[in-house]
Amino acid sequence: MSLRVASGKPASGEDALIARYFRPLATDPGAFGLDDDAAALKPDGNDVVVTTDAIVEGVHFLPDDPPDTVARKALRVNLSDLAAKGAVSAGFVLTLALRKADEVWLKPFAAALGEDAAQFKCPLLGGDTVSTPGPLMVSVTAFGRVPPGQMVHRSGAKPGDRVMVTGTIGDAALGLAILKGGKIHAATTDTAARETLVGRYRVPQPRVAMAEIVRAHASAAMDVSDGLAGDLTKLCGVSGVSAAIDLPSIPLSDAAKDLVSRGIVGTETLIAGGDDYEILCTIAEDRVEAFVEAAKRAGVPVSSIGKVVAGSAAPKFIDGQGSEIALERRSYSHF
Repeated sequence: MSLRVASGKPASGEDALIARYFRPLATDPGAFGLDDDAAALKPDGNDVVVTTDAIVEGVHFLPDDPPDTVARKALRVNLSDLAAKGAVSAGFVLTLALRKADEVWLKPFAAALGEDAAQFKCPLLGGDTVSTPGPLMVSVTAFGRVPPGQMVHRSGAKPGDRVMVTGTIGDAALGLAILKGGKIHAATTDTAARETLVGRYRVPQPRVAMAEIVRAHASAAMDVSDGLAGDLTKLCGVSGVSAAIDLPSIPLSDAAKDLVSRGIVGTETLIAGGDDYEILCTIAEDRVEAFVEAAKRAGVPVSSIGKVVAGSAAPKFIDGQGSEIALERRSYSHF
């Protein structure tokens, strides 16, 4: 059954669930109050960019993660994709697979989803609710808009371009490791650091403020979801180039630097871990200064971590002594 409420008819359990928790989120006129089988996005002369990501219990979030963080992550990972394409959000549809209609879980989930939808100006347009005997699953398909022909692709990187990344890398992987216990959990004794790292895993910060900046300056871009090393390899592959990355230039948080300095984790853990949801992009050398200034005005830190080079080999990662490090893995993979 679609995510809709049949007006004037006795409400089924699903209809009642939708009306109670999700109808208040459907603020866009094109959602028709969730009373129809589909929504409508009005054309405005821009291209529509579409992206979809599902998050699954036990894979993308832990069974005991708070429901509000699950809601925020489900929407934000899609907003991260839109930002990396230079798109401004227009709305989303939601598919929710539940084992049961549990008010204790649904109420904070829907409240957080509504808050994020309002904050990021990305209203709920519709979707689907289903029951499942398996793990809980939340799938979001988000829509964004860009001026005609201006979506930023993974292709387009050219030799000589600077490789840039927003924020810091590896925090989410460390946050997940903390939640799972083990040596990283034991080694992270500072409460504030622990909360920050766990927060980076549970609630990504999509770089929506960078959308127009990426569109104006980047030759290629994508968000970092499966690991910096692997995602850069994907971008270079599509662009038909390679890259040389200076490992010490990769931005790390103070908490991550501390763990590296004590030998608790290696750099590979940080650049292959995934769930960063930062923007990775390539910028022509003569546009780097303008890009950095624009990012600064937007309040988003950016770092130059290397250069695009000619060739088809996987990107090289060079340590502080000028030696290439061999990576056993470059990214998270589902299969």
